[in-house]
Amino acid sequence: MSHPTPVMVHTPAHSGLGAALTYDSPTSLPAGTLVRVPLGSRELLGVVWDSDSTALPEDIALRPISHCLEGMTPLSPNWRQLVTFTAHYYQRSVGEVALAALPNQLRELRAEQWARRLKRKVKASGSDAREGTAVPQATPEQVQVLGHIAANPGPFLLFGNTGSGKTEVYLRAAHEVLSRDPTAQVLVMVPEINLTPQLEARFRERFAPLWGESCLVTMHSGLTPAQRLNHWLAAHSGHARIVLGTRMSVFASMPGLQLIVVDEEHDPSYKQQEGARYSARDLAVYRGQLEHVKVILGSATPSLESWHHSRPSTDSEPAGRYMRLHMPSRVGQGVLPLVRRVDMNRQPYKTVFSNHLLDAMRERVTRGEQILVLLNRRGYAPVLHCTDCGWKSECPHCSAYRVFHKLDRTLRCHHCGFTQGVPRACPGCGNQDISPLGRGTEQLEEHLGELLVDVRRPDGTPLRIARIDADSTRLKGELERQLAEVHAGAVDILVGTQMIAKGHDFRRVTLVAALNPDGALFSSDFRAPERLFSLLMQAAGRAGRDASISLTQACEMWVQSFHPQHPLFEALKQHDYPAFAHQQLKERQEANLPPFSFQALVRAEARSQQAAQDFLSAARDAGAAEADQALIDIYPAVPMAIQRVANVERAQMLLECTSRKALQAFLSHWQAHLHALRSQHKQVIRWAIDVDPLAI
Repeated sequence: MSHPTPVMVHTPAHSGLGAALTYDSPTSLPAGTLVRVPLGSRELLGVVWDSDSTALPEDIALRPISHCLEGMTPLSPNWRQLVTFTAHYYQRSVGEVALAALPNQLRELRAEQWARRLKRKVKASGSDAREGTAVPQATPEQVQVLGHIAANPGPFLLFGNTGSGKTEVYLRAAHEVLSRDPTAQVLVMVPEINLTPQLEARFRERFAPLWGESCLVTMHSGLTPAQRLNHWLAAHSGHARIVLGTRMSVFASMPGLQLIVVDEEHDPSYKQQEGARYSARDLAVYRGQLEHVKVILGSATPSLESWHHSRPSTDSEPAGRYMRLHMPSRVGQGVLPLVRRVDMNRQPYKTVFSNHLLDAMRERVTRGEQILVLLNRRGYAPVLHCTDCGWKSECPHCSAYRVFHKLDRTLRCHHCGFTQGVPRACPGCGNQDISPLGRGTEQLEEHLGELLVDVRRPDGTPLRIARIDADSTRLKGELERQLAEVHAGAVDILVGTQMIAKGHDFRRVTLVAALNPDGALFSSDFRAPERLFSLLMQAAGRAGRDASISLTQACEMWVQSFHPQHPLFEALKQHDYPAFAHQQLKERQEANLPPFSFQALVRAEARSQQAAQDFLSAARDAGAAEADQALIDIYPAVPMAIQRVANVERAQMLLECTSRKALQAFLSHWQAHLHALRSQHKQVIRWAIDVDPLAI
């Protein structure tokens, strides 16, 4: 007997094949079953989807399903609903989101390979359980917060200062869930891979003695295809009790999910920047509501959206939909660092480190303490420059400069990757005296070595300076090795980009120096001050985490700025995130910016800037009548900040509305116009909609 079966396959949004494709199956297959189906000349993995009421023509000949992936339970209705919501909200096709959420190797395995894979037995999570380890005493603040989590449905915003013990709250909340129900599962999300090993070690130390080493699996882009498949299957089967992962883990198939934790919820890394541009943090909150599980969002510097959603009720407005929980104190009597501001207007021209900061650094190193130096720019110098003719190291393929990397003597574009050796003379005039402009972490590391060449550690050996950025950690395992050296005390001064400011528990750091943070103060991006304040607060939080050090010697954060009296630095000096958030939200409300309005960007890429803008302008005209009716503002098309990347011109157009529902309804109808216009504008390579964009 023939059974018409709807199957979702990986079809990009611009293909026009957004719905499920119908295939013939000899048996009735439950929704969520994984199958392999023919599409054109290829055979693809697909997911049997929920049937709709659309009637098929009687004379149509359906292609048969090739085979099912046997031995695997179907993906749950909640998982399918999460995928459907994501696709509709972020304006992508359901099949694209569904198949991208599955491991690559699962999509590629043929029938015989899958059969061999099934023969491998998955180890049960409790088979090698041992005696439990000692659990540290909870602080009164942690006990109070855990009581609120137990007694209320959430979602919760855990606003805890750096070092206040948020991780211990996650551990205890997870333990309560896992010990209450033997089938329960917990999802813990972190923004970046480099935070995964540290948090994984904490969770393994706590839970492996109770439920075995296999009770925890990780999900992130650093895994091999085979590892990712194994970990996904462990979660899908319920053998893995805890899943720890980056943003992709929000789509993990977890039939026993009962708690979701989003650590460092403010981090922009939770927003996907290609394909389906989803926010994993927002989807975690939606998934919690969908599956009736508690969600904990944790941060010392919450996103302004989450802060606004957790507002207490007032006479003028009701309370937000999140419950705010506060932990202001550091564990073990550790104190937050004293913030010192250096007015660079009073320093000699081209000063990199003020004399007072250098003296403080010498003093710390001779006592055996550690220092973090933060500069959010990698490479040796952002530009190579000729003083005679004005030549600069522009990238021939992008509207950006190639960065000078001294270690391998290259000019490297950080946008398209184009790399060349440094020229012996100026390509414009032949002048051999070409020099770097500005400075990056490479130059900072070199300059510090020269300034502190006479400084010795307590044992009389020379100080050691290390650098952590995207260049120094490119090789597999290099980041873990360098972080291990810092934790072991082998490094005295750590120079780095924002990578060193996020979530790391450096116990011996007593001084943090932030150089040249002024650029974000006057950026055209309204989110730039929020990102800067978060970065500086998080960086400051790396100091004074060991109470035995911070109680005997005041820890410090030095900020070198040409605008030291700026309100942002005033709030930073007081470690007063609520004051900063209040001021920023007031400005955003007056300007009608998120979270008081809702935005979407339409981006177009073409061989010429004019073609990209023409496409967007035509799209604006096509949707103008509906937009006016829905009170949606569509701004004119403009070039993107970096308008050319890899010889492709890029333009964007902003949409804004005070109603999320109205904006979503408009975008859904507008998609048809965009698809139709694509065929008329042949020069357009691709277009995409970015809902709730983080960068404009």
